[in-house]
Amino acid sequence: MPTRLPLIGARVLRICALAILLGLVVGGVARLLTMLIGVVTNLAFHQTWSTAFTSPAGHHLGAWVIVVPVIGGVIVGAMARWGSRAIRGHGIPEAMEQVLTNESRVPARMTWLKPVSSAIAIGTGGPFGAEGPIIATGGALGSLLGQRLPVSSDERKTLLAAGAAAGMAAVFSSPVAAVLLSIELLLFERRARSLLPVALAAVTGTGVRFALEGPGPVFPMPALAAATSTALAVYALLGLLMGVAGVLVTRLTYGIEDAFERLPIHWMWWPALGGLVVGAVGYVMPATLGVGYDNITAVISGQLGLAAMALLALAKLLSWSVALGSGTSGGTLAPLFTIGGALGGVCGVALSAWPLLHVDPHMAALIGMAALFAGASRALMTSAVFVFETTMQPHALLPLLAACTTAYLVSGLMMRHTIMTEKIERRGVHVPTDFVADRAG
Repeated sequence: MPTRLPLIGARVLRICALAILLGLVVGGVARLLTMLIGVVTNLAFHQTWSTAFTSPAGHHLGAWVIVVPVIGGVIVGAMARWGSRAIRGHGIPEAMEQVLTNESRVPARMTWLKPVSSAIAIGTGGPFGAEGPIIATGGALGSLLGQRLPVSSDERKTLLAAGAAAGMAAVFSSPVAAVLLSIELLLFERRARSLLPVALAAVTGTGVRFALEGPGPVFPMPALAAATSTALAVYALLGLLMGVAGVLVTRLTYGIEDAFERLPIHWMWWPALGGLVVGAVGYVMPATLGVGYDNITAVISGQLGLAAMALLALAKLLSWSVALGSGTSGGTLAPLFTIGGALGGVCGVALSAWPLLHVDPHMAALIGMAALFAGASRALMTSAVFVFETTMQPHALLPLLAACTTAYLVSGLMMRHTIMTEKIERRGVHVPTDFVADRAG
């Protein structure tokens, strides 16, 4: 009989040790990035020096607030032109492209260009979350480590995914979702020798966040009751609706990007034009400026009424889609969760008018968060587990799984590529959609 190789060898242990070290570093970098965003935000909107992670919404700039995102766009455009074009966008497609075409080799300059450009874009009002940039930065750090050490291309890919997972876990205290994100969007495999280092990096990144900020949920909300069978069916149907919304959001975003491509000016000026829209929307509705994590908490906690949630969803969608389409630097997770949560909350409030359905508006908001992201990205398990981990609502897990699955189904029927893969598919990069375990370990 042929000799069977051991599942775990010395090289796996070595990569696991490197992944733990990487998790510690990326956890610290995540904290530094949020502090840098705080510095830029406080300087731009409040004219104070502070690292506190504050919202731009309390500014006293009046109409001058429209200019602030434009200035940020000019700076980011210049950094992209004379630094690296790879800082444009939310980072995950670029990381996927390096994995699939360049043996996971991310240029070293991305380890500082991406976080600095994102901090400027977000700190000057960009409607993005900090998670996309730190995922990209963590991946770049993992790749850099893999380029400096004698490792194989597969091991370098593992380190890239480990850094990305540590970044996501350090921002959201969501280690399991971070591992799933790495599997669904970066590794395209479920091998033990890849999974173990990524899991250890995610655990370490979460541990750093616990040490710095405590173990509480990122998005606290009132406790939810278990869903009835009728309500579960309604939540699954709501997932279908959110899947359609995810497809429309993806098409809108890339339609806006195509519109920018047709402009007769250099692409470095596009983020400034996008910033003009961000500033105008922010002048009307200040809550759309910046990361907006407090908006997510307000939506799922029932602090906003139906009209306020509807306005937030539309205004955030306009601001974010134009900004992302313009090619500035920022993330997609938090904006999609904000938009999806608000849409789900609107549907929940409307459906709660029929008591026989047993629909909880808070649960519906969670369903909207997860299912919109599942429909747009088709990262099914990541979407469901992420919302569970960031809210710590055990009774939400079953409805989340049902809704994310139906959202995935309708998205797969209506759209060939996703918000994560469309950009690189247009460049001729084929992204795997099916993957199996490596039987050799």
